[in-house]
Amino acid sequence: MSLVPHSTAGLIFDCDGTLVDSLPMYREGWIAALEDSLRQNVPLEWFHGHGGMSEHMVLDIIEEKLGRGVDREGIITRARDGMLQQLHALREITVVADIARHYHGRLPMAVASNGSRRIVSACLRHLGLERLFDAIITIDDVENPKPAPDMFLLAAGRLALEPGACLVFEDSREGMLAATRAGMAHVDVNTLLAG
Repeated sequence: MSLVPHSTAGLIFDCDGTLVDSLPMYREGWIAALEDSLRQNVPLEWFHGHGGMSEHMVLDIIEEKLGRGVDREGIITRARDGMLQQLHALREITVVADIARHYHGRLPMAVASNGSRRIVSACLRHLGLERLFDAIITIDDVENPKPAPDMFLLAAGRLALEPGACLVFEDSREGMLAATRAGMAHVDVNTLLAG
């Protein structure tokens, strides 16, 4: 795999939009939760552009737009429940999942996702990908989500690797910025999907 330089000692993968095509699942769960909580229609196109953000980052934008606070925990709980109901429609992103399969047992690998452990683990388990990884880091494990480097640094630590020896696979601006801040090279998986 020419994408991975010989000097790479470990691989770190984002989950949503990188290993799994979870956007439809997230969109359905979030829109239903928001409409239920806010009692107003949320257009489908609103969801685009928020893919790499943590749940609370999305809610920050909503509160700013509304000019008031919302029931954050209630919305998050309903959104997660709604997402899990859509698990049957989840698909892997094969071009990236195949890279993980290729390096399984050859290089230590981790997942580092702005998603919750409940959702990330359910997605990976559902698609049979969870077994490929030595560590799974989620928003539940760090204080600061991407674009902060915390998640990637923790993943490198769990793999017992120096950050500079890790290669990150990411699809979002937030994730790529987090990788850069962690001192890690990254692959923009959007370029793989376009090819």
